[in-house]
Amino acid sequence: MNAPLYPIEQLQLELPELDWITDPNRIERLSQDFSWFSPVLKRQLEGKVADTVVRPRTEDEIRRLVAACARLKVPVTIRGSGTGNYGQTTPLAGGVVLDMTGYGTMLWVRPGAARAQAGIRLHQFEKAALRSGQELRCMPSTYRSATLGGLFGGGFGGVGSINFGPLGAPGNVLGLKAMTIEPEPQVVELRGAEAMRMHHLWGTNGLVLELEIALAPAQPWLETLATFTDFDAALAFADALARAPGLAKREVAFFASPVPDHLTQLAQYLPAGCHAVLSLVAEAGEEALQAMVAAHGGTVTYRRTAEEVAKSNRTLMEYTWNHTTLHALRVDKNLTYLQTSFTPGEHVRQITELTQRYAGEVLMHAEFLRSMDGLLTCSALQLVRFSSEERLDQIIQEHRDYGVRINNPHVHIVEDGKAGGDLAPDILAMKARFDPLGLLNPGKLRHWPVAPRPAP
Repeated sequence: MNAPLYPIEQLQLELPELDWITDPNRIERLSQDFSWFSPVLKRQLEGKVADTVVRPRTEDEIRRLVAACARLKVPVTIRGSGTGNYGQTTPLAGGVVLDMTGYGTMLWVRPGAARAQAGIRLHQFEKAALRSGQELRCMPSTYRSATLGGLFGGGFGGVGSINFGPLGAPGNVLGLKAMTIEPEPQVVELRGAEAMRMHHLWGTNGLVLELEIALAPAQPWLETLATFTDFDAALAFADALARAPGLAKREVAFFASPVPDHLTQLAQYLPAGCHAVLSLVAEAGEEALQAMVAAHGGTVTYRRTAEEVAKSNRTLMEYTWNHTTLHALRVDKNLTYLQTSFTPGEHVRQITELTQRYAGEVLMHAEFLRSMDGLLTCSALQLVRFSSEERLDQIIQEHRDYGVRINNPHVHIVEDGKAGGDLAPDILAMKARFDPLGLLNPGKLRHWPVAPRPAP
């Protein structure tokens, strides 16, 4: 009698027409994301790899794969382009990494909304929207490679959040289509608040096939850097620009010294030791912008029109949000980062006091945005000079004791990170509904640990 086939071999024998990736080096690469931003996650996730990677191209291929995985009890970890930072695409239980980048068709664009398959790259989505005079409400700095499903499953906000808040704010995501993980997979449409029960859960409680999201009217954005010698003046300008009701804007980021010194590709525009404010403001508002910079004692050192940005294919958006961290890490590998939410109306004071408290150790980079309640505030992605895990934990706790929220980016359990505690009953019910066998990304939710692996 022949020995039973290992489940992965059985999958590949049953579904030979799928695009299987079996090269060990590619499997290792596709089992990772940008969790190496965190020295803690880099240590904890070392050596965690999938048994195989598959890149389906149609809903039917996904359905047949899911059905076979459910029947054979093979774990499934869903992946977009792997631009996240929490190890959400790193499988803790081996199994299959389901690469969705082959499933990326734009389905339709209508006034105010568009719908696409989850694997579409965001730059392709934006390009399609622009043809109708519209653009994404939320554009992560990784938009060239990031997927729509990846933004939904692991993203928070981005360029545009200064107007529309984080992606999870009501009205930004309109609906989705998802598939259950069971021997007879079901496809279900979820709308509104129900759809958001799968948001930012790293693909642990549902396989999202399509997403329908709201759009904004497109504008020609002027990209600028304004530099300052005084911290208070730079922060006051950034806050005034963010609050200015008559100035249409898509992005305002504040970089306290010495953060600009780490943006070496922009060094000619950032004098050593300066504080800087990066902005995307509607071209029609340039005169008002220039006047505000001058009133705060700053200097515009970089200016590109929308046409110039399009021709050069280079944009300041790729120096914002966690791209700032990426650029800094290329200069100093001893850095890591935090994710901090400030209190609306108190954010300027909090940024100032925390910058002074941790001078030289925690370097301030703040992104202006609207809160879930529509209030103007900041979310910081501070750079941290890493010395030890114990010191990092101490800094996080001190921030919380001070009264600001830390969404810990150094953990790989959903509840320990952005969720900030136990998940709501309706989210747990969604998990039970769409993943009754507990096969989706096991080990990332507190009550769904990694099961013992079957012997080969």
